[in-house]
Amino acid sequence: MLNTDLFRFVFLVAFLAGLSCATPAAPLDSGSGGTGLTVPGFIQTAPPNNPSATNSVLSSLLGARLWPAHDYTRLTLEARSPIKWNLFAIDAPDRLVLDIEGIEPNAVTDSLASRVKGDDPWVRSIRVGRFKPGTLRIVLDLKAPVKPSASLLEPAGDYGYRLVLDIYPVEGSDPILVLLESKDSAKPQQNRPAELKAGANTTLDRSFPENKSPETKQPSTKPAEGQPGEPPPVSLLESQLVTIAVDAGHGGEDPGAHGEGGTLEKEVTLLIAKRVKAKIDAEPGMRAVLVRDGDYFIPLLGRTLKARQFRADVFVSIHADAFINQEARGSSVFILSERGASSVAARWLANKENQADLIGGVNIHARDPYLAQTLFDLSQTATIQDSQRLARYVLKELSGLNRLHKGEVEQAGFAVLKSPDIPSILVETAFITNPDDEKRLTDERYQDELATTLVRGLKRYVIAHPPPGKARLSSSVKNKSQ
Repeated sequence: MLNTDLFRFVFLVAFLAGLSCATPAAPLDSGSGGTGLTVPGFIQTAPPNNPSATNSVLSSLLGARLWPAHDYTRLTLEARSPIKWNLFAIDAPDRLVLDIEGIEPNAVTDSLASRVKGDDPWVRSIRVGRFKPGTLRIVLDLKAPVKPSASLLEPAGDYGYRLVLDIYPVEGSDPILVLLESKDSAKPQQNRPAELKAGANTTLDRSFPENKSPETKQPSTKPAEGQPGEPPPVSLLESQLVTIAVDAGHGGEDPGAHGEGGTLEKEVTLLIAKRVKAKIDAEPGMRAVLVRDGDYFIPLLGRTLKARQFRADVFVSIHADAFINQEARGSSVFILSERGASSVAARWLANKENQADLIGGVNIHARDPYLAQTLFDLSQTATIQDSQRLARYVLKELSGLNRLHKGEVEQAGFAVLKSPDIPSILVETAFITNPDDEKRLTDERYQDELATTLVRGLKRYVIAHPPPGKARLSSSVKNKSQ
């Protein structure tokens, strides 16, 4: 009898202890919840040969970053070792569930909820908790159905292993349509002729208006998947505007170069690009579009393809140079070379800039609307000749503002300049690794002077070499400049 009572007592203690240690399920979604999947049948798991599969020792995340943008939102989780993960989607309401094995909660995971901003187009909130012993569950509450994709990136630059979760809209918006629809809310430019005010606002707006949610966005005009896309109709007035695509280098996971004072290239280039856009928009017959207008990553080919989607006549990519020698300083202008770099320094710089996709984190498993398009034929002799002319105009104007690192246009294999039909240049505004240049790059007055100089060079190229079909508006630019 005594042994039976003792057994019952031990069993009861063990049962109560198990209840006290169980993780409550209330904060997180169960794997079988919901009425279906946000993307029918969607489930994505880490590759079976993931080396973390046999790792039974719990570790913690080194960092977590959220990069919201209208094109897509990216969640990045960084760790010292490869991550084993499982991703699935649930609807009613729309959620993404990411299970990570071998990761324990810490301050990084606790901070995830606070990283979600109200203007994130796709993510409403994030919840984190222990799903079961040894498994961390992250639930992303969504504002609309999405197409997610996850991928594990190898260490690159200063980063360790990164699990990137890219959240794409089910139907991507057409950038031309976004550009044209945004003009209604634009403020008229004072020095813009009345007949051109309708096309004044060409900002690539990646956030929804204040009182508008993604659930109420306008239907997409894109054709069904797999069919060639036809851009929406553009008015004759709009089509005659000379369009300049202004690309702020780097962004998001890719900070670019950095100076001793802590200045990041991705921040400086965006500030300068916005000033360039504002000045171009103030010119009759011209408009500018920002390829990147916030702190997020765009693949190198994606930048060129976006410029083509906007029917850009000119592409200018803005950067802040870096070199192993801090004494290097001054401005440079580069174009694409099919035959090798024009100097050792140009080759070094091109190799560094072309690593942006590796550092920024190109998700090779994602159905990225930019990378999924057919790659271009790179036999672009005519375009390179036009790029050479454009670069000379810009370089000449820069010589009146800043010391030139080299007094001639340089060439190298920059991936971001590989457009077969758009004259394209890359401007290294200054050396961010040079202390004096770094101070100038952070000075608002210098940024404004630099933007004015770049626009002057772009104008002179357009005046001398008007894009086909836009001669009349180019002439109006010429009259204003005389």
